[in-house]
Amino acid sequence: MSVREMPSIACPMPLPVKSHVVLGHGSGGRLSAALMRDIFLPAFGNPVLNELNDQASVSMAAGRVAFTTDSYVVKPLFFPGGSIGELAVYGTVNDLAVGGAEPQYLSAAFILEEGLPLETLRRVVDQMAVAARRAGVSIVTGDTKVVEKGSGDEIFITTAGIGVIPEGVVLGPQYVRAGDRILLNGPIGEHGVTILAQREGLGVSGDLVSDTAPLTELCRAVVRAAPGLRTMRDLTRGGLASATNEIAATARAGVLLDERSIPVSDTVRGACELFGLDPMHVANEGKLIAIVAPEDAQSALAAMRSVEAGRRAQVIGTVTLNRPGCVVMRTSFGTDRIVDMLSGDQLPRIC
Repeated sequence: MSVREMPSIACPMPLPVKSHVVLGHGSGGRLSAALMRDIFLPAFGNPVLNELNDQASVSMAAGRVAFTTDSYVVKPLFFPGGSIGELAVYGTVNDLAVGGAEPQYLSAAFILEEGLPLETLRRVVDQMAVAARRAGVSIVTGDTKVVEKGSGDEIFITTAGIGVIPEGVVLGPQYVRAGDRILLNGPIGEHGVTILAQREGLGVSGDLVSDTAPLTELCRAVVRAAPGLRTMRDLTRGGLASATNEIAATARAGVLLDERSIPVSDTVRGACELFGLDPMHVANEGKLIAIVAPEDAQSALAAMRSVEAGRRAQVIGTVTLNRPGCVVMRTSFGTDRIVDMLSGDQLPRIC
C-alpha cells in the first residue's frame, strides 16, 4: 500500500463530559482540571487551596498538634440526617475534638467510580463544604482518583485533620481513676440503625435520623467546665461498648454502667430488638463519652446540656476498682451483665 492509499487516521478531541465521571477525570489532564475548577474549588475554595500546590502551607498557633486520618465508605451515600460528605468532615473533626484539640485544617482524598453522576459528586462536595464551615475548619488540600466501573462503589473519601491542643489540656485513658464519672451526651444507636434501615429498605416506624454532627463546641465546653477531665471518646464503630472496653483496658480499671441512665430512643430500641442487635454495639456519629473526676461531674454535665449536641446528656456510670479491664452494666432489673466488645461485623458500611 502506498502512502497515498493509506487511510486517514486522526486522534479525535475528547468529547466534553458533563454528566458522569470517566477515567479521564483521574488522568491529571484537562478533565481533572475541569473537576477541580467546576466542583471542588467552588465548594472548598480558600486562599490556601486556591494556590493548587502539591501541599498546603498553613499557619498554626503554638502548642501541641493533634493529627488524625480516617476513610469513609458508607452506603447509601445519602441518608436521613447526613451523607458521606458530612461524615467525612465530622468524623475526622470529632476525632480531633475528643482529644481536646481545636480542629483547624482538613485534607480530602476522593476515590470515584467510573460512571458516577457528576451531580451526585457535586451534591456530596457541597454538603462537605457546608459541614466544614459548620465545624470551623478549612479543607486545604486533597486528591482525586478514578477507578474502573465495578472496581469501587460510587465514592470513597479519606480525610485527614490537624488541630492545636490548648496549653494545659492533657487527656487520655491512662489518666482515668477509680471514682471518676462517665458522661454520655445523648441517645445511642441512631446512626447505625438509620443506615441499616435505609440500605436494606426496611420499614421501621418512628422518626429514624442519623445523629451525624460536629462535637467541637461540646468538647470545648467540657474542657472549660471540668479541670478534672480525664478523657473523651466518640462512639463510632463498635459503639458505647467498644469505647468503654478500650478505656477500661488501658486504664486497668473496671467500668460500671447504669442501663437505666443510658438514653435509647423507642425507635432504635424496637429496631434493635427486631434485627437482633444490641444498642451498645451500634455505631454513632454524634455521640461521645467524657470521663471526669467526681467533683466535676455536675459542672461537666451542665456544660454538655448547654450545647445543642448535649441537651440530653446523662451521667451513665462510674469507674471502679472491681474487675479491672471489664465493663459491667447494671440492668433495669437490678442484675449485672458483662458488656463485651463487638465480635465480628454487625453493620457493614456504616461510616
